[in-house]
Amino acid sequence: MKTYKGRGIVLHTLKYGDSSMVVYLLTDVGGRRTYMVQGVRSRSGRGSKLALFQPMFPVEFEGLESSRQQMDRFKEVRAGFVLQSIPFDVRKSTMALFMAETLYRLVRESEPDAAFFDFVWGSAEALDAMRDGVANFHLWFLAHLSRLLGYAPGNEYLSGCWFDICEGLYTTDRPLHSDIMTQEDARTLDTMLGCDVRELAGIALNRDRRSSFLNALLRYLGYHLEAVGAVQSVRILREVF
Repeated sequence: MKTYKGRGIVLHTLKYGDSSMVVYLLTDVGGRRTYMVQGVRSRSGRGSKLALFQPMFPVEFEGLESSRQQMDRFKEVRAGFVLQSIPFDVRKSTMALFMAETLYRLVRESEPDAAFFDFVWGSAEALDAMRDGVANFHLWFLAHLSRLLGYAPGNEYLSGCWFDICEGLYTTDRPLHSDIMTQEDARTLDTMLGCDVRELAGIALNRDRRSSFLNALLRYLGYHLEAVGAVQSVRILREVF
């Protein structure tokens, strides 16, 4: 079998039989790819690998390409970097679950996209390292995800504008239809798209404002991508943040 090396972020897993698992990764070598991991749930020495395959966990691997099956296998797999806080902080693990499920629902391409992969890998690093501003991180992530998926606003923001979801444009007049972001949400969208992740602690949003902007972002992505409506972990996210 042909082998190849790569990095990946865990998006989703499915139990397969008594001791195996199907793992969906976003990879740097081939976009979204699927792997069969055998014996990962067994008690005979390989069970420790199970800890690697949690939502948004980074891995480095040597893959075995299969010409007869849709799923490749791992020759070797290990942590991409050691996570210091995501596994132990309920806020961050909840956010990681939401991020991974959103990516799993939205990303179907099997071609490498270096900029997209680097953003997702860097987001896992940033979330793990973050001390302040965690409550705003998923909003920043979704805003920049929409840009990378090709749905960035088509014009510049002006103070007091609304955002027309159908047209993808800021507008000084409120659109007549209901697919809009309010003036507050439009301002927050511009702020999130323009800020570095290290600046999130300085963005003052209370629980109601975060909830409103999250709903607006999901409506915007959902207008273009129906799969957003299938993301279940958003309910848990709303309870925590």
